[in-house]
Amino acid sequence: MTDDVRPLTEASPELDGELSADSGRAAPGKGRIAAWALWDWATQPFNSVIVTFVFTALYLTSDAFVDPEIAALGPDHPSYDLAIASLTSGLGLAGTLAGVLVALLAPVLGQQADTAGKRKRWLAISTGVLTIVTAALYFVQAAPAYFVLGVGLIAIGLVANELGGAQYNALITQVTTPRNVGRVSGLGWGLGYVGGIVALVLVVVADGADWWGMSTDNGMAYRMIALGCAAWTILFGWPVFAFVPEPRAAGREKVGFLAGYARLGRDVARLWRDSRETVWFLAASAIYRDGLAGVFAYGAVIASVAFGFSATEVLIFGIAANLVAGLATMIAGTIDDRIGPRTLILWSLGGMVVAGTAIIVLNGAGPIVFWAAGLVLCLFVGPVQAASRSLLARVAPPEREGEMFGLYATTGRAASWMAPLMWTLAIALTGATIWGVVGIIGVVAVGFVALMFVKIEAR
Repeated sequence: MTDDVRPLTEASPELDGELSADSGRAAPGKGRIAAWALWDWATQPFNSVIVTFVFTALYLTSDAFVDPEIAALGPDHPSYDLAIASLTSGLGLAGTLAGVLVALLAPVLGQQADTAGKRKRWLAISTGVLTIVTAALYFVQAAPAYFVLGVGLIAIGLVANELGGAQYNALITQVTTPRNVGRVSGLGWGLGYVGGIVALVLVVVADGADWWGMSTDNGMAYRMIALGCAAWTILFGWPVFAFVPEPRAAGREKVGFLAGYARLGRDVARLWRDSRETVWFLAASAIYRDGLAGVFAYGAVIASVAFGFSATEVLIFGIAANLVAGLATMIAGTIDDRIGPRTLILWSLGGMVVAGTAIIVLNGAGPIVFWAAGLVLCLFVGPVQAASRSLLARVAPPEREGEMFGLYATTGRAASWMAPLMWTLAIALTGATIWGVVGIIGVVAVGFVALMFVKIEAR
């Protein structure tokens, strides 16, 4: 390895304000950057409100979807607790299946979008599917018969969101130059966290106003929230399609869908020969990044089911979690520069394991444990994500950085089934939702150990 850090692509200062003829990269016009970053803001309510803190945690895993005779037994009854655990386990199974589907589709769909120059088309399709299934959650009534419909729509939404996110991340090259790619990426990430906060605050306001006299029977409040999230996606998601240019098609021969897997295998084999330590980092990061995803995917379920948080408490915790994660992400770059990205990642992962262990061991002390340890978990998520991207940028072989970040996304999607599966198995084996934490932290711990054996240092 050399000691210098090569940019993502070569560019010269005189290209500011223009589109580079040789790289196809757009200069950082503020309007175009804002249009790109707003997609993260637009889709964040699906993650924060639907998947994490409100729809699944407070509605889909509530006793509204349990047999009425069992629901009447009340909390702490073994049959009641087992029925709720069955719901949370079913939610985890849906996430597992969604992760497997993403792993199968994301690499080749991304490859074909690059080859044909159709990233925006695939982003539009994914965003449209996400919007439709979010709105369709309105039809999930508060009855056991509708649980499968609910988790099925959530699973489809997860797939669409992940596939769309891969194309969205790739489009960053259309709104940046090598000199500001990190700053623009941070803006999009930060807007995502802020968007989650704003959406959750709106839900809290509506709940505090008793939904302005609207009937909330049959889960109507949650069903209206789903419609609101779909409208939010449309309202803020369109600028990326209107103002961000489509990249040029890659100079590669077009191949069929199945042939794309053969091409992908050849690309990975070449990387293995040329930069083996980078391959190991991609594998290790894929593991622990899925653990990070599990923290946000199931954190509110743990708060609600295992610690008895009320709906308002879950929402307030969600706002605090997004705020902590957002602030930590903003300052992570400074820490990264001082101690190095690999060290920052290891310390952060270690902190997450300690905090997760505290949730399990001290859960008998009540909600205060989850407030403290849960926010500590969120504190470390952003820095791990930011430092991982920083480390890969530093060790990527010169002039192959774009390929490296493509594989970074691919490996992450390929491992996206691990946390949901471990969550599901832990609950299924114990019959208690609190033990799902073991599954999530177990994935983080495996990623931590894997990274310790990856002797990769940033230049």
